[in-house]
Amino acid sequence: MKASRRLILAAVLLACGAGQVAQAQVKWDLPSAYPAANFHTENLMQLAADVDKATGGKLKITVHANASLFKAPEIKRAVQGGQAQMGEILLVNYQNEWQTFGADGLPFLADSYDESAKLYKAQKPALEKKLAEQGMMLLYSVAWPPQGIFSKKPINSAADLKGIKWRAYSPATARIAELVGAQPVTVQAAELSQAMATGVIESYMSSGATGYDTKTYEHLKYFYDTQAWLPKNAVLVNKAAFDALDKPTQAALLKAGAEAETRGTALSKQKNTEYLDLLKKNGMNILPPSAQLKADMKKAGDTMLKEWLEKAGPEGKAVVDSYSKM
Repeated sequence: MKASRRLILAAVLLACGAGQVAQAQVKWDLPSAYPAANFHTENLMQLAADVDKATGGKLKITVHANASLFKAPEIKRAVQGGQAQMGEILLVNYQNEWQTFGADGLPFLADSYDESAKLYKAQKPALEKKLAEQGMMLLYSVAWPPQGIFSKKPINSAADLKGIKWRAYSPATARIAELVGAQPVTVQAAELSQAMATGVIESYMSSGATGYDTKTYEHLKYFYDTQAWLPKNAVLVNKAAFDALDKPTQAALLKAGAEAETRGTALSKQKNTEYLDLLKKNGMNILPPSAQLKADMKKAGDTMLKEWLEKAGPEGKAVVDSYSKM
């Protein structure tokens, strides 16, 4: 009888213990719009592994790549509303909502990794303030490699882009199309390969990373390395979900985020060279822009900066002024 009671007691204690372990483990979803093999996604996977290790499995983050959980335009809203505890967004996609989200999509404002880092430093306080108002926090940010022009045909000046079907994925890329006389077509990253294959688009601006991920070389044969801008991906966290974590888990997540930002930036630089080499190996012509094309695109950039400052108001001017003084 006593032995039987001991067994029952042991079973009850074991069940309670298992319940406590299950309760202690927190599971988060992290949607991303990019393929699993993309360096941004690989960085997210490493972040999840680092957090898992640092918290002893207390916080489990599942990365959902390639827009499999939410489509690119839905991710920010999902994090804001708590449908996902974390999410990765391309900041420039949200410029229409708040102009300062689009600061790093202004052509030729910051056209190198060093300049991009300075712009981020100038933009970050305003970003953090805005996201806090929306119930979120910025965990980290990583720039894409510099943006160039992919095209089906050779381009010597902006005149050669007139009437061409141009992929737009943000307000800035749509505006460039208008300024050079191209025809903007909205296509998200996950649909880009199909859009090229079916002739929906004939040209677009992006990095070598996107060009390689989407096998652009199978459809378009020219890449002009204009280094126009370095748009940033930002990883956001729902503030209520973060506040619900215990202090050691919060600290582990923040540390992993800081490491992901450093690692991701180094990866972006490394991958930029690798991707351009891979595109070349696959038959793409990697070319510097002609002096005329560069001048034409710079003119479009100057117009866009002027327009952006008018819309962004004192907040946007403060970001650009702060950046200009660095």
